[in-house]
Amino acid sequence: MRLVFMGTPTFAVPVLAGLHALDGTEVVGIYTPPDRPAGRGRRSQSSPVKDFAGEEGLPVFQPASLRPAEVQAGLEELKPDVIVVAAYGKFLPPPVLELPPLGCLNIHPSLLPRHRGPSPVATTILEGHQTTGVTLMLLDQGMDTGPVIARTKYRLRGDETAQDLTETLFDLGGALLHDSLPRWQAGELRAQPQDDAIATVSRKLERADGLADWSMTADELERRSRAFTPWPGLFTDWNGSGVKLVEVTALDGDGLPGLVAETGDLAAPVAVGTRRGLLGLKTVQLEGKRAVPTGDFLRGAPSFIGAQL
Repeated sequence: MRLVFMGTPTFAVPVLAGLHALDGTEVVGIYTPPDRPAGRGRRSQSSPVKDFAGEEGLPVFQPASLRPAEVQAGLEELKPDVIVVAAYGKFLPPPVLELPPLGCLNIHPSLLPRHRGPSPVATTILEGHQTTGVTLMLLDQGMDTGPVIARTKYRLRGDETAQDLTETLFDLGGALLHDSLPRWQAGELRAQPQDDAIATVSRKLERADGLADWSMTADELERRSRAFTPWPGLFTDWNGSGVKLVEVTALDGDGLPGLVAETGDLAAPVAVGTRRGLLGLKTVQLEGKRAVPTGDFLRGAPSFIGAQL
């Protein structure tokens, strides 16, 4: 089976590695976005998928878009039997979707049709779901609307960040793909249409989503902290500077919304009042500084206690 893989971030690499090691599969091309400047020096940085492909000697292609005819012609020359997509981040136009005989398969980190769209993992945490999963689907021209080939469920512990959960779900997705792809090729699996009547759609996150709203409950803010890790994080303003609330915990108790008070707890020495409960602060990061335990932060900023955020 000739396979083209399309992906970008670190958590897509294990999916590619599993396909590269799969008997009967030849990875004939890796598609990943162009290198881009990053960091203070603005040096050109390649994607983790490209880095892995280079280590394994796999051919890499980095078009800015799959729409140009010459890009599509180059893809056609690879004669892929199947295209596998894992967090590629680019639109696949109809000529690409129609190219491989076995279709374009996508790993989506939710149990479709729940949480279609760009932020399924963060939405899962924000809404407090106890169960999620990963879906192997056949791409069509809609946004995560294609028929489902296979699913795997995952029960949350309740302390996952979006980063943790994304990595876990793509690991599960890689295993699901490893088991399902040979069966899909053999015609043993059939793609089942999604039920649009029960579909939900997640939205793209914005930096403003991370600003702490003290009229929420402590439980809601704790979930937001985990859902917005690593980006945009949960943060607040104090003395004209931003303070990122890196690690927090929901505590019982009452306090004025936004008021910082001591707790006597070494792990979370201060807490902020909310609409219901207190948000204990374990680790914080003042703008332009490194993240530190809250106790260390207070030694340099004792006036934070009693502040109205």
